[in-house]
Amino acid sequence: MASEVTRFARPPATQRIGVLLLPGFSLLTQASCVEPLLIANQLSGCNLYQVLTLSLDAEPVRSAAQLACITDHALDDAPAPLDILLVIAPSPLPYPLPARLLEWLRQRHGKTLGGLDGGGEVLARCGLLDGYRAALPWPRVSAVSQGYPTVVITQTLFEIDRNRMSCAGGTAALDMMLTLIARDAGAELAGRVSEHFACERIRLADEPQHVPLRSRLGHAPQSLVEAVTLMEANIEEPLSTLELAEHLGVSRRQLERLFKKYLQAVPSRYYLDLRLKEARKRLRESDQAIGEIALAVGFSSGAHFSTAYRNHFGLTPREERLVV
Repeated sequence: MASEVTRFARPPATQRIGVLLLPGFSLLTQASCVEPLLIANQLSGCNLYQVLTLSLDAEPVRSAAQLACITDHALDDAPAPLDILLVIAPSPLPYPLPARLLEWLRQRHGKTLGGLDGGGEVLARCGLLDGYRAALPWPRVSAVSQGYPTVVITQTLFEIDRNRMSCAGGTAALDMMLTLIARDAGAELAGRVSEHFACERIRLADEPQHVPLRSRLGHAPQSLVEAVTLMEANIEEPLSTLELAEHLGVSRRQLERLFKKYLQAVPSRYYLDLRLKEARKRLRESDQAIGEIALAVGFSSGAHFSTAYRNHFGLTPREERLVV
């Protein structure tokens, strides 16, 4: 129950977490970042996290909704040391970043740093994500990848790579912070914090952002968009490459060339990836029997499904459920 307190044989040490808000930040991202930490304190009966909000100066920071947020400290009087510093910024960044902010962030090199929403792009501009995996909001992936080629940009919900954290913003921040709580204080407490927010489950870091199909395929021909749309609509009874080509009025060879050029895969391989990702989603989000899931994603044999799943993800469907 929510009133119960998690007992620790030895309570973890308090972590001091600074949350830097930049003008135009998302209130949803801020709440998804800060509130899980405060609820973790409440449910554990321990001061696991001390959260301090920061701003560029002593003035209130206006959110994207033009609501003013009073912070605890300005940069010039920010307390030290901070165990984790998280930057929350709008995406895309609608203004140039002050030089003193960039220098202040660079001085925190080596600490655990995080970028939420547009905050990841802020860290990239400082050179603080070079050589790290980073999750950014999907509309900014292409531009940031081109501008900062030494950053390993992903389209996952969030990334925790050594002493760097990043997420796409919004509710992805909640999943990232729940993962942090699980790492610091255990999965049991993280699960109870998740239940407090009526979350069905904690999404994992490797889960992709939902990117609209046309955005995923960029300037690809309409026939390729239609081919992928057909695949997504026919997961339970997969179409052959020849059947797809006939539906679209193109030759099989032409369809294969389009997939290779724009998706770097043959149609059958891309289709299999779609089906197995749908299977993983069902394994993680439902109690549906594994055999039923196999049929629902187009496998007539449970053994074939298990082998294909292990070859693709490195673990069996049964093991996938144990991970979750």
